[in-house]
Amino acid sequence: MFPIRASKVHTRLDYTSILKKAWEGYDASKTIKEIEDISAMVSTNHVFRITFTDDDIIIAKLSYFGKYEHFKEDHRIIHSLSNNLLYPFENLLAKSLLKNNRVYIYRYKHGKTDAWVVFYNPTRILDRLPRRLEEHHIIKLGEQVGKFHKACSRAKNVLPKSSKTLRTDIAALQYQLEVNEKQFGSAMQADFLKYHCDLFLKNRSKYNMSSFEIIPVFIDWNIGNFSVTPNLELYSRWDYDWFRMSYRILDFYFFSRVVSDRGDRTVFSYVINTMMEDRFILFLKEYHKVNPITADEIRFLKESYRFFILNYVIKDGKFFFNEQYAQKLQAEAFEIYLPSVDRDFDAEKIIDALGLK
Repeated sequence: MFPIRASKVHTRLDYTSILKKAWEGYDASKTIKEIEDISAMVSTNHVFRITFTDDDIIIAKLSYFGKYEHFKEDHRIIHSLSNNLLYPFENLLAKSLLKNNRVYIYRYKHGKTDAWVVFYNPTRILDRLPRRLEEHHIIKLGEQVGKFHKACSRAKNVLPKSSKTLRTDIAALQYQLEVNEKQFGSAMQADFLKYHCDLFLKNRSKYNMSSFEIIPVFIDWNIGNFSVTPNLELYSRWDYDWFRMSYRILDFYFFSRVVSDRGDRTVFSYVINTMMEDRFILFLKEYHKVNPITADEIRFLKESYRFFILNYVIKDGKFFFNEQYAQKLQAEAFEIYLPSVDRDFDAEKIIDALGLK
């Protein structure tokens, strides 16, 4: 069964107290001197820089988005991945702190509050990509992502198992719609969401899904989440909010946004049109040279976008994004995003450009 989540009750959490308790559970012999909130303020998750009396520094992430079990599962998979990625990606991922040889996660439960904390070593950051990429940036990024996905593919067989699938997430949304459709707006809006859930599940059978391998994907590839070397090679990656084991295609929508002609925006939307730009096709061509894509995977891009909107914007949006963004993005999901899925995406244009059959 899929329980409906309660409304947010965490607006007045004492973050400092929780972080101090979390650290005491990890190493009470080391004293905290300062806790600084360095969150991006887009999501409900909070990131802190903790400085100790000996001037050592760590990063802490406090989250109450999703389920604790998934948070724990994801971080253990990511830790295993970070240890099994080979050169040149062996130091790419931010490392979680371990205790007794396992990722240390502190769970805080009090009343209706359920929050959890994980600690990271600070990530070394080199260069950030510009807000709007030039052609040579796009070419190099396509090559680098292709190589990174290959590295993740080589490591996939030694990673812990994951319980999340696209099907289970859509099933959770369908259950919430059946139990309390009013939380999603009017009856008409609820029916609209049910239609798109059914369409997603139905359309999956159109593709040779058994040929799609499942690898670690990070999905949220905003340019603020990774850094590159002066030669534009991937150097470091952090922010694991939407990590999951799934199809590599789920990563591609965000790369279409990174390379889009619009560039990175402070006020953002999730329109599908970035996947139809020539700049994204250029990215895919470079990716395809080092990590070949199939025509069915390109056709599934549309469904991966539909899943992203249904799962991360509709089902989880009001829990993950701050209230202002959640309301904006969910309104646009009904008015713009979901109506555009079957109207504005043309897989055959990309398939022809890549010379696929």
